[in-house]
Amino acid sequence: MLESYLKQRKTKKDILLMTHIVLGYPTFRDSHDIIAAMVAAGVDLMELQIPFSEPIADGPVILHANQKALTGGATVQKCLDFSREITREFAIPFLFMSYYNILYKFGVQRFASEMALRGLRGAIVPDLPPEEGREYLAAMENNDLSPIFIFSPTTPAARMQYLASFGRGFIYCVARKGVTGNATDFSENLEHYLARCRTATRLPLALGFGVKEKSDVDFLKGKVDIAVIGTQTIRLVDREGPAAVGEFIQSLC
Repeated sequence: MLESYLKQRKTKKDILLMTHIVLGYPTFRDSHDIIAAMVAAGVDLMELQIPFSEPIADGPVILHANQKALTGGATVQKCLDFSREITREFAIPFLFMSYYNILYKFGVQRFASEMALRGLRGAIVPDLPPEEGREYLAAMENNDLSPIFIFSPTTPAARMQYLASFGRGFIYCVARKGVTGNATDFSENLEHYLARCRTATRLPLALGFGVKEKSDVDFLKGKVDIAVIGTQTIRLVDREGPAAVGEFIQSLC
């Protein structure tokens, strides 16, 4: 199970690292090389975003990556096929991240079954609340997959507990309001919010949105279990190419 893997892994490290890439960006060949570099650098788990034309939670950098991947020919089927190669080659857990339209169009039951057949461990679907996700939750459970739910700073305590009752694997805590890629204030306010998250669930906590350097990761030690690196690696790929990713990830550990 994903949760037991994370808890066992956490006994060996102060904080785990999860990275995020957009599949097919800049190309699937580059996606493979970026994943290889990240795994070699010590990443503990990864979320693989299936490109979507309207990624509402994502800022300009990831939005651009989604659009370029789609223009380059990325499809759901290509992402599924690619994921089989990745899960066979690398021994860390991989999750899918995308939006509910993708699952709805593909077929929720079929999507979960295909994920399991390809060795994925769970999914993050940020625009699907549990009230509207009965079919998704059942399909994930039937295929032993973890549905990851999201807390935000505006989520009331009772709602956090409600969301956590449907979650498996870990809870993804969004650091602030807004989309990915903007600056996050790593301050006392964030610390108080994370303390609220911790009281709402016994699942491991991940923190994403705005984590971009070692001082951010160090701030999160003792407060969450997983630091999520997303936009910053895509910026690095855009600026310096896939070969620069490994050294960057190592600098965070």
